[in-house]
Amino acid sequence: MFLDTLANHCRNQPDKTALQFIGGQPVTYGELAAAVNRTADYLLSLGIQPGDRVAVQLPKCLPFIYFHLAAVRIGAIFLPLNPAYPTAELRYFLADSGARLLIADAKDQSKLDPLTDNLPDHQKTTYIFQPQDSGGNWIEDRSAQRDYPLPSDPDQTAMMLYTSGTTSRPKGAEITHGNLTANIASLHEAWGWRRDDVLLHALPVFHVHGLVVALHGALHAGATALLCPAFDARTALDLLCTGRFSVFMGVPTMHRRLYQLAAGQRYDLSGMRLMTSGSDRLPDDLFYGYQETFNVTLLERYGMTETGMNLSNPLQGERRVGAVGLPLPGVAARVVDPDTEQPLADGDIGEVQIKGAHVFKRYWRQPEKTAAAFSADGWLRTGDMGLREPDGYYTLKGRAKDLIITGGLNVYPPEVELVLMEHPSVAACAVIGCPDDEWGEQVVAAIIPQAAEPADAPDEGEICAFCRQQLAAYKVPRRVIFVDKLPANALGKVQKAKLRAQLCG
Repeated sequence: MFLDTLANHCRNQPDKTALQFIGGQPVTYGELAAAVNRTADYLLSLGIQPGDRVAVQLPKCLPFIYFHLAAVRIGAIFLPLNPAYPTAELRYFLADSGARLLIADAKDQSKLDPLTDNLPDHQKTTYIFQPQDSGGNWIEDRSAQRDYPLPSDPDQTAMMLYTSGTTSRPKGAEITHGNLTANIASLHEAWGWRRDDVLLHALPVFHVHGLVVALHGALHAGATALLCPAFDARTALDLLCTGRFSVFMGVPTMHRRLYQLAAGQRYDLSGMRLMTSGSDRLPDDLFYGYQETFNVTLLERYGMTETGMNLSNPLQGERRVGAVGLPLPGVAARVVDPDTEQPLADGDIGEVQIKGAHVFKRYWRQPEKTAAAFSADGWLRTGDMGLREPDGYYTLKGRAKDLIITGGLNVYPPEVELVLMEHPSVAACAVIGCPDDEWGEQVVAAIIPQAAEPADAPDEGEICAFCRQQLAAYKVPRRVIFVDKLPANALGKVQKAKLRAQLCG
């Protein structure tokens, strides 16, 4: 399993750098093993047992990584929490998970102490002072470190990641040791991870993308990860241009900022072995812009909290614009009619369903929602609409819940958004459906204009006329609303449920 592979790297290459934060000291695989052992001793000294939930709300830092690896090593369930969560959301996650231990930044103690006092399952909060500077020295040197037996049951829950909660309260997805191992092994084969790879890690680590796909991927390969505490486009571009790195993983928002920073200048990043994009659809202009500006073809892939990665454009072969690629090794995918769940013919749009050893175990304490997440024959209902091409490539068409039905006709928001993004005055956009007495729903476009001055912004008529040139009449927005920003999650993905709440009242 993943932990066994990591343990082998720590034994066989103890002097190789495993992790290093920008501006910090390198941490070798041998030092990583020692720090994780110290942290595991600390957790056991607090009475943490297998199956106990250990919640960590820290910035991206070494203690976060040590607590993560130590918790899963001793059989506890690791619960990463976004440092930006307000108190009300944090209370929900802690109460719902029944976390016994919370690891948090000492600067938040005044707001966390009153919150945790009233949680029945909570037993202790450990505060870390200056976590981004403390490395592994925040904990005393425990000379009696034990060589802990690694978890051997692949069905044992290793992590709990909460879904985004766009349609209901967030659900805790239980990710097992077997799930983690299957997904990382699949990506290792598909993306050709190598021991000499150097990953520039600029993603947050409280999310499956940054923690499992990126960090686990590097450690599973015995590679090196240089970590940015937070993404900064100037820093990232300067580092990528040094030629030191071979792997970079980002989301479209990050890639957009790098592309805009280049401002038409040519940067040769062709030495990068792998640059991926995920968590949201990669706009076509970024796909082609990267080719022209950076001499790189981004590799788009598709995953979700409950599964890790499912589909990917190939490392060797066509990386198709607009497509999320082919099923990864060990992953099965199909497109079905969402009402009958009968498989559809290639080219027909339906719900994408997934099956494989990487698919999560269940939703924490929610058996009804777990049952509803799977078809009668065991396929995961992703809620994503898409189609399969005859040659096996998959293309997504948006979330099923985001589908707009206007006058009995289906409108897939990404199709309209792609057209809107071709307008030179549109910087960003999102398309939603709002209730309409006559049509059932009307197509509504929220647009961030390129123009800095309102007087220079396009008007609604101009935008609609542009869309009519490329879209059927029923797909053209009936309302265009200009906004300063779009609600987005930590990875920059637009939260359409919040946008509908704002605009459809």
